[in-house]
Amino acid sequence: MTTTPSLEAPDTITVPRAELDALQAQLRGLIDRAEITDLIDRYVTLLDTQDDHGYDDTWPRSVFTDDCRLEFPVGTVEGRHTAAAFHFDRKSRFARTHHLASNYGIQVDGDTARVRVHLFASHVHHDDGPDPGGRFDIGGVAEGEAVRTPAGWLLRRWRFHLMWSDGAGPRPGPDPRALRSAQPRPRPRPQS
Repeated sequence: MTTTPSLEAPDTITVPRAELDALQAQLRGLIDRAEITDLIDRYVTLLDTQDDHGYDDTWPRSVFTDDCRLEFPVGTVEGRHTAAAFHFDRKSRFARTHHLASNYGIQVDGDTARVRVHLFASHVHHDDGPDPGGRFDIGGVAEGEAVRTPAGWLLRRWRFHLMWSDGAGPRPGPDPRALRSAQPRPRPRPQS
């Protein structure tokens, strides 16, 4: 004889307070990590799309704090009010760009989080650039700090460490050899 569960069974269960608190803390941690990952993805996507319809000085509000500091091999940004112009100027040196992020390291401590992300970017030269239709590719690591704000998580600090580059750099801009000064030199190929 098979017994059918009663439809009158209660919908509640009893969970010890300590276990419930631990589950809530784990859930908060997962939500924070997902929101910070979304923040970084939004920024990396905006690197390629922020000027699709012309210069836009509003997009940094969705990514940076007012007092942000951003450091790149091609310059430093102090304050959100300068971020749009800086990014627009650097991107305009190329016909198109394509940025990718991976290997997210996120350590949340209350309302602050340390982030570390691997980045790869391809920059396609203008037809009248140093290598018409060619690419300038870079790879490296970005490290920074995100903070919880009433508007959600925003980046307060961001620093890109260039690990390697390939192709002619932007014109005008730094000499590609200067961007490569910190990367290891290629090993000679063994003679066969």
